[in-house]
Amino acid sequence: MFVTIYRLFQIIEKLRVMSEDVKKTKEPSEPLFSKKNKKLVTDPLTDNNPITIQVLGICSALAITVQVEQGVVMSAAVLFVLIFGNVIISLLRNLIPSRIRIIVQLVVVASLVIIVDQLLAAFLPDVSEKLSVFVGLIITNCIIMGRFEAFAMANKPWPSFMDALGNSFGYAWILILVSIIRELFGSGSLYGFPIFGSALPGEEWGIYTMGYMNNNMMILPPMALIIVGIIIWIQRSRNKALIEEH
Repeated sequence: MFVTIYRLFQIIEKLRVMSEDVKKTKEPSEPLFSKKNKKLVTDPLTDNNPITIQVLGICSALAITVQVEQGVVMSAAVLFVLIFGNVIISLLRNLIPSRIRIIVQLVVVASLVIIVDQLLAAFLPDVSEKLSVFVGLIITNCIIMGRFEAFAMANKPWPSFMDALGNSFGYAWILILVSIIRELFGSGSLYGFPIFGSALPGEEWGIYTMGYMNNNMMILPPMALIIVGIIIWIQRSRNKALIEEH
């Protein structure tokens, strides 16, 4: 009996020593808003923008930026899908077999896109009809699949959340800026509200009474590409480190 008690104390002592060793070797927890985590949000806004630097998600930037409303809704949809998708993939990263990781990622993003599509159809049917297939194409958006594979699969949920936030905002501000320029000069309005006046025959007012005409080229997809190209040129002019050498 005394031998058993002695061995029990030995085991308890070993566990105590092991616990102290783990505490000593354990790395201090990183602050939620550390410099590293903040960079995950700020970098995609400028020097590592998913559209202008990585040239990802360019299709929606060209196709749905005719009106600001469409740009805002698409940005919100990508924000929802990327944030929840990144966090879900990060939580499952140690459970997903390597050989089927892409399939799992597609299932996650497809499920989230279906939720977004149904919400748009229920509450914003007009916008949902205008966005058409481009909501469904979020499933194959290179920004989302790229962040799943390159970041969420290798990082914890909080950094994955911050990464999703940064890339979503980086995507959103380009979409909304392009939408503002195209709608303003292509239709003379912003978010559906007339800015330059009315161009309706017999009901002209504003600058249209002076002979101004909307630039119809602005509402064509090639103009979106030109605007994105100008933004890329401005970025590289301000930061020479972004200029690629061949």
